[in-house]
Amino acid sequence: MLSDKPQSLFNYFKQLFAQVTNPPIDPIREELVMSLTTYIGNHGNILEETPEQAHLIKIPRPIVTEDEIKHFENIGDKSFKAKVLKMQFPMGGSGEVLEAALQNLAGDAVRAVQEGFKIIVLSDKNIDWGYVPIPSLLATACVNRTLVEAGVRPEIGLIVQSGEVREVMHFALLLGYGATVINPYLAFQSITSMCHNGELDVSPVTAAANYVKAVDKGLLKIMSKMGISTLRSYRSAQIFEAVGLNHELVEKFLPGTASRIEGIGLEEIAREVDERNFQSLKDSSPILKEGGQYRFRKEGEMHLWTPASLAAFRQAVQGGDYEKFKTYTKLIDDQSERLATIRGLFKFKNTTPIDIAQVESRESIIKHFVAGAMSLGSLSPEAHEAIAIAMNRNGAMSNSGEGGEDPDRDTPAPNGDIRSSAIRQIASGRFGVTIDYLRKAKDLQIKMAQGAKPGEGGQLPAHKVNEFVARIRHSIPNVSLISPPPHHDIYSIEDLAQLIYDLRNSNPKARVSVKLVSEVGVGTVAAGVAKAHADVVLISGHDGGTGASPLTSIKHAGLPWELGIAEAEQTLVLNDLRGRVKLQVDGQLKTGRDVVIAALLGAEEFGFATNLLVSLGCIMDRKCHTNQCPMGLATQDPEHRKFYKGKPEYVENFLYFMADEVREILAQLGLRSLEEACGRSDLLKMEEAIEFYKAKRLDFSQIFASVDAGDGKEHIKCHDVNYVPEELVNFDRKEILPFVQETLQNGKSVELCTMVHNVDRTVGTELSGEVNEHFGVKGLPEDTIKIHLHGVAGQSFGAFLAPGVTLDLEGEANDFMGKGLSGGKIIVRPSSKATFKAEENVIAGNVIGYGGTSGKIFINGLAGERFAIRNSGMQLVTEGVGDHGCEYMTGGRVVVLGRVGVNFAAGMTGGIAYVYDETGHFDLSCNVESVDLESVLPGSESETELLDIIHQHVNATGSPKGKRILEDWNNSRPKFVKVFPVEYRNALTINQQKATK
Repeated sequence: MLSDKPQSLFNYFKQLFAQVTNPPIDPIREELVMSLTTYIGNHGNILEETPEQAHLIKIPRPIVTEDEIKHFENIGDKSFKAKVLKMQFPMGGSGEVLEAALQNLAGDAVRAVQEGFKIIVLSDKNIDWGYVPIPSLLATACVNRTLVEAGVRPEIGLIVQSGEVREVMHFALLLGYGATVINPYLAFQSITSMCHNGELDVSPVTAAANYVKAVDKGLLKIMSKMGISTLRSYRSAQIFEAVGLNHELVEKFLPGTASRIEGIGLEEIAREVDERNFQSLKDSSPILKEGGQYRFRKEGEMHLWTPASLAAFRQAVQGGDYEKFKTYTKLIDDQSERLATIRGLFKFKNTTPIDIAQVESRESIIKHFVAGAMSLGSLSPEAHEAIAIAMNRNGAMSNSGEGGEDPDRDTPAPNGDIRSSAIRQIASGRFGVTIDYLRKAKDLQIKMAQGAKPGEGGQLPAHKVNEFVARIRHSIPNVSLISPPPHHDIYSIEDLAQLIYDLRNSNPKARVSVKLVSEVGVGTVAAGVAKAHADVVLISGHDGGTGASPLTSIKHAGLPWELGIAEAEQTLVLNDLRGRVKLQVDGQLKTGRDVVIAALLGAEEFGFATNLLVSLGCIMDRKCHTNQCPMGLATQDPEHRKFYKGKPEYVENFLYFMADEVREILAQLGLRSLEEACGRSDLLKMEEAIEFYKAKRLDFSQIFASVDAGDGKEHIKCHDVNYVPEELVNFDRKEILPFVQETLQNGKSVELCTMVHNVDRTVGTELSGEVNEHFGVKGLPEDTIKIHLHGVAGQSFGAFLAPGVTLDLEGEANDFMGKGLSGGKIIVRPSSKATFKAEENVIAGNVIGYGGTSGKIFINGLAGERFAIRNSGMQLVTEGVGDHGCEYMTGGRVVVLGRVGVNFAAGMTGGIAYVYDETGHFDLSCNVESVDLESVLPGSESETELLDIIHQHVNATGSPKGKRILEDWNNSRPKFVKVFPVEYRNALTINQQKATK
């Protein structure tokens, strides 16, 4: 939008993604539910079964070759005739000429259908002399909509043959606006040429197949971010937001697409097409110029981090030179020549300045600063700890990221420095989350979104998992650690509210925050989060995030924080919810000007990440994912970590300089504090002096709007210091804690008996927090606090249960039981009065034991779906599970004494599962991509271990099925299948070899 280089129309769009509203899917480990199959033809009435309904062309993927297009054109079936229409308009044509060409193209398509053609091929190949291509996205959207309005779209195959299509996002956009299949002919020709020139050391056919496979996987990834599993559901769904397109263009050709800040229309699009065409004709070099999309290039796209700005910044923070810092901020803020951000077009209104002495102090301002979430797996321990020390010295807060925290850091350094992270990230129950981890936090942050890769999970490759990382994440070295997308316990706003409640029980003194990523509609989600009793809402911008993210996500997912924070502020104010929460923002805040603009748009707390790393020495080499960071920051390799030269003082200098610059700007605006600045968007306006032709068409009135609910009362625009959160009411405070006070003081054993009902949620969690508070991470000996319960337990029964606490439930339990189990024990068995067979009935819900690190769960009956997800140390026994059991498991033991659903062990890289396969069909239900299936041999260690676990289960629950298996062991043992992850086996071998050396 702000580039001075002519852009493809594709670049004006951003992917939308699910956050809370619907769950994303894992397209790799849950591939069985994904499909790219598409059809040409009309299925007709799905309630009838006639031969005509099978009269379709089935296509396994949406990318086709030219040969396949020719096959469609000459398919030999008169009912599937093809018509080729050229996507072109006269060279040098205006917006009106382009519009006329689009109308003619759409009209030709409708006439072709009326003439009996069922396949329409829109092609920009071999266009006429004197013409230039119509942007394929615009042509596709226009033709698709016209066919829909004519009532003929369902039976028509719309094939797009275009030379401008090459990236995954291009394919996604064309499909999202109506294309049936796509032929990227120029991409295929380029691949063939590279093979013939020796640039690729494979055959053209293999190279093209690899390209198609990569695009297919990329499409599945994009679809899965919205929780869409089939291409037929994704087609024409228009799940994108436009940035920089005006409403006339959108309403006419892309109706239903959000575009909030106006922008260019057909006139500018025609101009950009002409400019790109002119450049291609003018440049006779066989080598394409580097675009500089992903890293700085001298002649490439505008970047804020340049050699000049990096040098000035490092000299400033490492030398304590504020004047040098002002040089850096001038380089960042002065975007009059080349624009890089939306906020670069903002200008402060003229106001009456005040003396800077009247502005709140540097020390007070720094308390509004937080560090962005960067995990111990991504950063070296030295860098991670340096950031924490610097933030803690100044009353700011550092963020652990999702990788857990070394308990040793809870002990201050010899000089008194506090080394622990004040913000502990949860990421809906991920690595390293224990009751001890939660109890030590000031902020508990639920990571609903993934920074630069929203809607996606992550993976720490095995080579980065050394002994230290493995210990923090409760795994073993050399085993990959896969993070699922944030969906396995967050299906709705109710589930998010449950997790917030869980965390509030685990640590009632901590704030609970929810991290969202900027996109259209984030305000509605923020309102839901506020109603769910979160204390902080973080709006994260699309900039920033890990350098290990997929390139298509870095470039095309998420929107600028300016849009997100403004929408969140306005929505919360309109719904009278703003006073309940604090708004936090991050995403490449680089200068004091950025902080003040964020405050005026509604933010009260401000996050920094990249700047902190640059302070410590990062040179933006973009090797974060290789474990070979040349400055020793983003690596676990001991040899590379030797190059680390960062100091906490460098980060402190950055914080001081940012606070000083914020004070200067506040004084200019006549504001005494960041609190006064919060929500004062009336002090912002658009920079009138901008000459750039595309920027002139932008309209920020929605961003600067001062909302009014129309009810005549003045609405709060920032967090209300007088707001009193709802008092925590829970089962533990009523039924457990009053009776265990003596145990909490001296560790004396106690046994209780009480009733429980399905409205009683999160039983045992606050008790676990108190046990941790008094006895530390080791807790108490097993069964010290034993609680017998009768009835139906509500959600999150035994969440984050501490060592020494046993919950023995006679009845049944709902979803999320044993979430984050931290050493405690849970027993669930039917009522003694039950007349049904336990082994044939569901007694525990979905997502049992999600993210648990230690402890035991025994279930006499069946459990639901997603059993033992992300288990990294628990022992679990049940008599049957639903789909996706043991997914992403990295440690522990699981025994299933009965049937399992599909996709068992998907993404399982550690631990062992034993499954009683009575039918002999377990291999059909297991995802064997990452695991081996073995027999349990007589006299083996596996047999000894399995027998011990089943004995424990029978002793705990009285399971009749468990007893029968033990009584007939010689016949039962051969029916057990041992699920052994390949990586786990290899890691055990490597670690054993190291030990012997």
